[in-house]
Formats: sequence, structure tokens, C-alpha cells
Amino acid sequence: MSIQLSEHFTYKKLLKFTLPSVAMMIFTSIYGVVDGFFVSNFAGDIPFKAVNLIMPFLMIFGTVGFIFGTGGTAIVAKTLGEGDISKANRYFSLFVYVTFSLGLFFAVLGIAFLRPIAAFLGATGEILESCVIYGRIILLALPFLVLQFLFQSFFVAAEKPRMGLFVILAAGITNMVLDAVLVTLLPHELKLTGAALATASSQFVGGFVPLVYFLRKNPTLFRIGKTKFDFCAIGHACVNGSSEFMNNISMSIVGMLYNKQLLHYAGEDGIAAYGVMMYVSFIFAAVFIGYSIGTAPVISYHYGAGNHRELKGILKKSLILLGICSVFMLIFAEFLATPLAKIFVSYSDSLMEMTVHGFRIFAVSFLFMGFAIFSSGFFTALNDGVTSAVISFLRTVLFQIAAVLLLPLIWDLDGVWISVVTAEMMAVVFSFLFLMIKRKKFHY
Repeated sequence: MSIQLSEHFTYKKLLKFTLPSVAMMIFTSIYGVVDGFFVSNFAGDIPFKAVNLIMPFLMIFGTVGFIFGTGGTAIVAKTLGEGDISKANRYFSLFVYVTFSLGLFFAVLGIAFLRPIAAFLGATGEILESCVIYGRIILLALPFLVLQFLFQSFFVAAEKPRMGLFVILAAGITNMVLDAVLVTLLPHELKLTGAALATASSQFVGGFVPLVYFLRKNPTLFRIGKTKFDFCAIGHACVNGSSEFMNNISMSIVGMLYNKQLLHYAGEDGIAAYGVMMYVSFIFAAVFIGYSIGTAPVISYHYGAGNHRELKGILKKSLILLGICSVFMLIFAEFLATPLAKIFVSYSDSLMEMTVHGFRIFAVSFLFMGFAIFSSGFFTALNDGVTSAVISFLRTVLFQIAAVLLLPLIWDLDGVWISVVTAEMMAVVFSFLFLMIKRKKFHY
């Protein structure tokens, strides 16, 4: 039997309910890593560097799905906790329509300005042309990518996290199979195009399948139907989801800044090394993000229902689970630094050495990352988007930018890798401060 949002959550039940969301995010990251593997090993180092250079810009547009996914889910789950199912479904439909419309708008905007943006980021010559080819194909699928991000959260609120995992598996398998076929079999000059088509196809699957599921009669409380434009609900969702927006857009902006610094301190090889770390770190961070997505509707529901004791229990259990997971992740990352680097850059000994050395420093950030990610998601679920956004801003913008600009002046290239650790550590300190300050207000 499925676990309902209204139940009391033990450690076992909490893990069981959140596991599909964790697996969903891990698999999303893995098929992104597979994409990088095929580009690096079959298309060559220039296309690989181009993908790493333009990807942060492309992901900025995808944040629309995160905004209305996390922010909208908090509103809908809270409304369910208050007992108004009809209103919750109207909100759900509204957020789907708004998200898809914005996805279309940003796809057109991105395609129009892709070349000057890539040039601004430092792309020239063959790398510039590769950025444009890859980016335009990816942007064609943007309306479905934002829906994929949206439905990842709503499947959990609909008490169907396994269905969300199924959709991601279908999208990931589509990407992997098409990568294996298109990138390996197409002529060299078309391999990057093949990789882009594989990724765009997987994003279409990830958004289209759940769209059809919720358009038809289904066993959940949600079905896309009639609604009315509610500016207040849209604004509330944007405020709730502002932390996720801040997190994702700042990751992209900071990623561009990192690339600029790496070009200065290590040349194009620095971008390739950083790209490898990002691919791998996505998998580790996916555990924390997936857990946050999985617990958010539960937190929102019990907050709406006024079950303060359950809120307190979920927070305590979550912090303990995250602490245990963080330690194991650090050990795992340090042990696998060399094997993971070999997957992408075994063709260059110097690049391999740079990547392994940098990753061993970078991996210390996994010890702190989960607490800040969960704390931000916790306040989003409580419909306190402002606090969530502040945590996210400090973690992904202020601390990251300050560290990556200042620390390389002291430790050169090592300062770039240390900056990630420093930013995550500072974010944890402030996350716990906010948890203490807001305790009485939310009764956890």
C-alpha cells in the first residue's frame, strides 16, 4: 500500500517514502553523466568543453520548472492538509499551464540570443560553433524540461513518488540509448548534434509522459483541468520557489564565473576538470535534493494540518539521516576520485592529475552540502520562501562568489576548489541559525 502524507513517519517510513525521489534525482544525474561520457570520449575534447561552457546558461531557463514545482507543491500540499481538495487541484492545473507557457517563451528567447551569450562566456572559434549547435537543439525541448522538473515534485505530493521515478527512468533510458546509437554511429562532425538530440529527446519524454498522465483520469487527487488565473497564487508560488530559483540560477551564474577563473588559472583544461567534478557532484547532491523533494510535501501537509509534533519529528530524523549520509559520501568520494576521473579524462595524464587532485579537495563539500540543501527546502515546504531564498542566496551566490574571487589569490588553482568547501561550510552555519530563530514561529 502507498504511504499517505497524513501518516506518522518513522525512520523506516520516511526512508521508504523518500527513496523513489532520491533514486529519481540520482538517475537524472547519472544519465547527465552518461551524456558527458559520450561527448568526451567520442565527440572529442572541444565539444566536451563547449557543452560544459554553455550548459550553465541553458539550465537557467530550466529553473522555471523548479520554481513552480517546489513552490507550487508547498501551496498545494498545504491546501490538502487544510482539507480543500478542489482548490488544491485548481492550483495544480494553474501551475502546469503557467510553467509550460513560460517554457515556450524562454525557448524562443534563448535560441535568439544564444550566440552572443556564448561569445560573452568566452567561447570562440570551434567552441563557439559547438555551443550554438548544442544549445539550440536543447532549447527546443525546454517546454518539456520545465514540465519534467515541475512534475518531479507533484508526483510526490500526489503520493505517487514511484511514478515519478518511472518517468525519470524512461527519460534516462531514452537518453542513454540514443547517446549510444547517435554519438557512436554518426560521422564525427555530427556526434555533438547526436548528443544534443539524445538529451532533448529524453527531456521531451520526461515532460510529455506525466503531462498525459495528469490530463487523463488517474488514481491521484490531481488532474489537469479548468482553473482560473490567480495572480496571488502565482506570486506565492514564486516566493516559495524563489530559493530553488536562486539555487539553480546562481549555480549557473557561479558556474560561468568558475569557468572564467579556471580559464585564467588553468586554461581550457581547467574547464574540462571542473566539468568532470560537476558531473560527479550532481550525483552526490542528487541524494540530498531528492530527499528534500521527497520530504517537502509531507512537511507542507503537516504544517497545514497543524501537526507540530510530527513536524518536529521529521526535522530531527532528517538531520540525523543527513549527517550519517554526509560522512559516507565524503569517504566514498575520496576513495573513488581516480576511477571517476578516468571515465572522462583518461586521454590526458596532466588533465587526469588536475581533476583527481581538485576532486579530492572539492569532495569535502559533501560533508556540509546536504544540511544547507535540506534547510532551504524545509522552509520552502513551510511556505516561508523568504527564509529559504536567503539561505540559498548565501550558499550559492554570496559565499560562492566571494570565495572563488578571493581564495585563488591565495592558493591559485587550489583556491578555486577550496572555495566550494568554504561556501558550503558557511551555508551550514547560517542554516542552523535560521532553524533556531524560526523554531517558535513554526512550532518544530
